[in-house]
Amino acid sequence: MTIDTDTARQRWLADLRGSLTQDFTTQTARLRELSELTADTGDPGDAHTHSAMLATTRNTLEQIGAALKRIDDGTYGQCEKCETAIPVERLEVLPQARFCVPCQQKHNG
Repeated sequence: MTIDTDTARQRWLADLRGSLTQDFTTQTARLRELSELTADTGDPGDAHTHSAMLATTRNTLEQIGAALKRIDDGTYGQCEKCETAIPVERLEVLPQARFCVPCQQKHNG
């Protein structure tokens, strides 16, 4: 990599860190709101939906937190299975991606 490329990547990672941190804050507030919501409507469907929303929000927080950790430890953008670089285009669409597409497909079965 050249110095210009390194600088551009550092800037991109800094912007991404800011965006992910903001998303983490938003999702944390959402989780707090969902956790405090205790209205029992008597409808089992509502309880199931609420439970699913809690699980999804927790999962999102875990993924964002893991992506932030990878940025901090210098492994962001590297496939956790084959250790090749994950294409920037994939990371732009799915910033919390842990695997390149072929490894993700194998991971999903």
